[in-house]
Amino acid sequence: MAVSLPVKSINSVFQRVGLGASSKYEVEEDDDDGTTMEMVQIGAERTKNVLILMSDTGGGHRASAEAIRDAFQLEFGDEYKIILKDVWKENTGWPMNDMEGQYKFMVKHVQLWKVAFHSTSPRWIHCLYLAAIAAFYAKEVEAGLMEYKPDIIISVHPLMQHIPLWVLKWQGLHKKVIFVTVITDLNTCHPTWFHPGVNRCYCPSEEVAKRALLDGLKEFQVRVFGLPIRPSFCRAILSKDESRVELEMDRTLPAVLLMGGGEGMGPVKKTAKALGESLFDQELEKPIGQLIIICGRNKALASTLESLNWKIPVKIRGFETQMEKWMGACDCIITKAGPGTIAEALIRGLPIILNDYIPGQEKGNVPYVVDNGAGVFTRSPKETAKLVAEWFSTKTDELKRMSENSLKLAQPNAVFDIVKDIHELSCERGPLATVPYMLTSSFSSLI
Repeated sequence: MAVSLPVKSINSVFQRVGLGASSKYEVEEDDDDGTTMEMVQIGAERTKNVLILMSDTGGGHRASAEAIRDAFQLEFGDEYKIILKDVWKENTGWPMNDMEGQYKFMVKHVQLWKVAFHSTSPRWIHCLYLAAIAAFYAKEVEAGLMEYKPDIIISVHPLMQHIPLWVLKWQGLHKKVIFVTVITDLNTCHPTWFHPGVNRCYCPSEEVAKRALLDGLKEFQVRVFGLPIRPSFCRAILSKDESRVELEMDRTLPAVLLMGGGEGMGPVKKTAKALGESLFDQELEKPIGQLIIICGRNKALASTLESLNWKIPVKIRGFETQMEKWMGACDCIITKAGPGTIAEALIRGLPIILNDYIPGQEKGNVPYVVDNGAGVFTRSPKETAKLVAEWFSTKTDELKRMSENSLKLAQPNAVFDIVKDIHELSCERGPLATVPYMLTSSFSSLI
């Protein structure tokens, strides 16, 4: 038979036997009816829960989430417990639980994505559809968030600001739980990234910070630290010669890295074949460069490339988890304008040839690279191959200058600056050991 004992009575007993105000212990009740109690140590450090909201709509959101998680663990050890969560996939129904599939479909039919991106940019439109989503799924999102009793919520996705912040407000926790946004688009952002209710908005560039201020955020909310890149990449100390030996590359020939992204998309095959011709000196009958091709998960592409006859040294790779070594062993890179790959290339001081971009969020990455003298843009495989051949022969000074500009633009400490700033916010706010988490009974009157 369970017996309900009043908390005040138990604490008064503690005082009589010398375990009162000066004691290290007291009893706290968890439930409203006082039936569940636990002994807690006063002043004890409690591990703080950090909930990172992400989605696999493109690889950049998860990569940033994992980079932040790893940086927290390196800087603060067990002081924080980090949870990565795709709240839409795990806690809602269609269409929100299939955002990954819908995104992949639209970027393959790129005009669909362009229409979706720009048509939802006006504030009244995206606020309307987010309110409609909240009407259907707010309680499920709330349950997904409150399951972990977060002290800190970090959003690395543009659709994970508004509804989670509404949930915190409904819970009465918006002034207790720290909520920050880490923008993972380098230069062009969808307006849903910006919400005035956040404690911090971490921007990867000054251009994004300006847009945050125009969209209603205050200067004290905005920080410009750069794009979070995983610590194993940022802090890697690499020798080009040693990397080439380890990766079994030619130690003397300059190397170009051709990226197809995680899915091996883009004009990879045509560009590779053009490079195979341009990097072979017909007169001297010898190569002037070597080629590394990253095919990602596209096994068909890798198989096709492996079946070709090459006149230059070529390495064909699938999905790689140690890109810091491959980038460290190369002299320039060819890639679409994905923010993560650009940020990594800048850290390694690689001149960048951008050969494509996704309309909307990646379009602004092109002038970000080109205007800062860190690379060029061309969609033509032949023009790309010609540029690389010139960089490796008659225009080595241009290659060196672009490499220096890349290093100037790089922000290798961004992820550590972000977690340290969040830690400072956490220290100011303190732990939430006594904050109650109760599911809201109804949202209909609040939406």
